[in-house]
Amino acid sequence: MVGALVAVLAGAALVAAPLPASAAREGAGSRTPSRSAALAAPAHYVGRAFDTCEAPSLAVMKAWRSSPYGAVGIYFGGRGRGCPTQRELNPAWVASVHAMGWRLLPLFVGSQAPCVTAAAKRPFAIGSSPVSQGTREGADAVRAASALGLDTSSPLYLDIEAYRSGDAGCTATTLSFVRAWSREVRRLGYVPGYYSSADTGVRDIEAARRAGTQDLPAVMWFARWLGRPTLYTEPVLHPEAWMPHARIHQYAGNVTEAYGGRRLNIDRNAMDAPVASVTPVAASLARGTPDEDSAAPIGVEEGTFGGPRP
Repeated sequence: MVGALVAVLAGAALVAAPLPASAAREGAGSRTPSRSAALAAPAHYVGRAFDTCEAPSLAVMKAWRSSPYGAVGIYFGGRGRGCPTQRELNPAWVASVHAMGWRLLPLFVGSQAPCVTAAAKRPFAIGSSPVSQGTREGADAVRAASALGLDTSSPLYLDIEAYRSGDAGCTATTLSFVRAWSREVRRLGYVPGYYSSADTGVRDIEAARRAGTQDLPAVMWFARWLGRPTLYTEPVLHPEAWMPHARIHQYAGNVTEAYGGRRLNIDRNAMDAPVASVTPVAASLARGTPDEDSAAPIGVEEGTFGGPRP
């Protein structure tokens, strides 16, 4: 498995990596599907992805087709975004980059844990009614995604930044918010995903999974800046949880790279996870002609994904 992933991340043809042996032994007929499996299965992508605070211009996205990245994270909504002004991000941009061959990872940065570490995020703390707040923001996320032309069955990733560990009240409030958000996103026909620090938010969601908690996110995007990807071997996650096709590892952050003469500050990710689909109406808005070598999706497959439960 590690060898297959290394080959993908080295720039080899992006094809679906084999499942770990433990997951491969569980044939489709032997798995007990999670509640998330009831949703229409989205396309998933295996390879490298980057995210950056503000959606780059179409010219930059075209130049970066020469990069080893095949997917891009877009901060499409939420009151807690670091870059609330997204000058480029609109339905035509979504359709155009999708037509270039990019796969999209929509990130929603809404309310944050009451004990969030970053001072800049504290004004966005979850309030005294985390369930109603999470439900409301889940609906907000779906409305914003739909307005951009992101179709149902697309994943929407809730971004909960690192927070203080060991605070039981903060953890409980945050979990209630995340569950309500995930439940509403799922109810409205999208796939709830989750981004957080491996040592705080991800650890707590994994603890909830082990305890049998329902309404958890179906896809796990964990941040651990090791400088190298450990997509299938993250120590805080059970090796068969969020498998198959339901993990993203952000393994480096705040790095600068340049391709095609265009420079960006990005976070680096390795992924084997769902990507967004674009509505036919939105696709008709695409500006420009796709590059010949990217008109067909590369490394994207239709199929089931595992959700949280091993």
